[in-house]
Amino acid sequence: MTLTGNMLIGQQSLCGTREAIRAIDPATDMPLEPAYAGGDSQQVEQACALAWSAADVYRESSLAARATFLETIADNVEALGDALIDRAVAETGLPRARILGERGRTCGQLRTFARTVRLGEWLDVRVDPAQPERQPLPRADLRQRHIPLGPVAVFGASNFPLAFSVAGGDTASALAAGCPVIVKAHPAHPGTSELVGRAIAQAVQHCGLPHGVFSLLYDAGHEVGTALVTDPRIKAVGFTGSRSGGIALCRAAQARPEPIPVYAEMSSINPVYLFPAALQARGAALAEAFVASLTQGAGQFCTNPGLVIAVQGAALERFIHSASDALQRCPARTMLTPGIFHAYERGLASLTQHARSAAQGLAASGPNQGQAQLFVTQAEAFLSNPHLQAEVFGAASLVVECRDAEQVRQVSERLEGQLTATLHLDEPDLPQAQALLPVLERKAGRLLVNGWPTGVEVCDAMVHGGPFPATSDARSTSVGTAAILRFLRPVCYQDFPDALLPAALQQGNPLRLRRLLDGQREA
Repeated sequence: MTLTGNMLIGQQSLCGTREAIRAIDPATDMPLEPAYAGGDSQQVEQACALAWSAADVYRESSLAARATFLETIADNVEALGDALIDRAVAETGLPRARILGERGRTCGQLRTFARTVRLGEWLDVRVDPAQPERQPLPRADLRQRHIPLGPVAVFGASNFPLAFSVAGGDTASALAAGCPVIVKAHPAHPGTSELVGRAIAQAVQHCGLPHGVFSLLYDAGHEVGTALVTDPRIKAVGFTGSRSGGIALCRAAQARPEPIPVYAEMSSINPVYLFPAALQARGAALAEAFVASLTQGAGQFCTNPGLVIAVQGAALERFIHSASDALQRCPARTMLTPGIFHAYERGLASLTQHARSAAQGLAASGPNQGQAQLFVTQAEAFLSNPHLQAEVFGAASLVVECRDAEQVRQVSERLEGQLTATLHLDEPDLPQAQALLPVLERKAGRLLVNGWPTGVEVCDAMVHGGPFPATSDARSTSVGTAAILRFLRPVCYQDFPDALLPAALQQGNPLRLRRLLDGQREA
């Protein structure tokens, strides 16, 4: 498929009118063709109008039709073959194996949502039949289902050009819910975005859906994003990126005459707790595994272990020594963009001012290569210095040495909201871990024991979210089938004739859904 540099508004391929963007190959610092001109207010208006006109039709599409649509997108993305893989590698500097794995995850989550859509349990159908003879007052016939919010604006992420981008989790879950989607492509990988966007547009056409179900826009700045979030036809936003970007979108969404939800994943340092018995018994092995997790993908994961918390002593010193030895053997890795590399360098400079440098990885041998680093500080300094909680997006981590278990708790209470918290423990550590668990449940969306936070499984039970600033809304997840709930709301139908009810609520249950019928779950 030849890249055109055009945006997609429904089934139209249009050239933008504003400042163009070009992807940069971060491994060479060379620009890639073609250029992608940014959209203007008229094109945002056109995309929003199309999405709005499609919304009522698409939200009542059958479960089978919507599931087939998601599966067709997955098929089309896979059919792009090497063209997609090669372009994503060139635009991100990520290794080919990583992009292949990410394509598998992207298509897998589309098919997982197709399965979820077919089951229909997300509709959460509840039926309370009329009780005209009830005393002292009769009960009306009441039926509830969930309906989609309406058109959703999705902002592609920099660090996952497939799995959190044009056909990524936000898009997949919104489409599964029955919401049209307008994607603002991330400027770092416009070619990858065009290829995937065309795969989605082809699926829309093949499945006979309204053209406004999907559009793809480009922008070198913030104008298109702001216009999308403030357009009255957009009813929700999905975003993965910086804290400043997420907060700006939240403010714009809340300043509207009709405020809308923004599901923004923003900032997390993902604390790792090393409990005494585990640290004593297997500190060297923990150190090797920690460095492997820290440096995976040049540290450019939202679940990267950016903080280690443990009680000071000889066992922790041995861990730091082993981790330093392992880190010093790690080559510098190409980061996603020159901008991300320079931000990483600034983050390292800040940590150097406020903590002790324990180890550095091998020096860079090319442009935009991030050098892994490990820092150490005392709990007292961490508790008094907010700079030490700032996320450094890359392969950098900070070890916090605590005086005792009570100081571990004090540090934990001071933490901001996190995506993950990891506990490394052996059986003697269980009482201390049990005492800390209520704090961690308040602080993080996913708690792990004897594992590492990098790597997020797409499944029914996954939670990829957490209290602010990890996300803007801790009540939801952006990964896993529960992500569909972000783009739904309940509607109750009282005393409707059966012929006027949606199929999910009709007396004969033609969709064969498992309903909550008069307080009892049907088989």
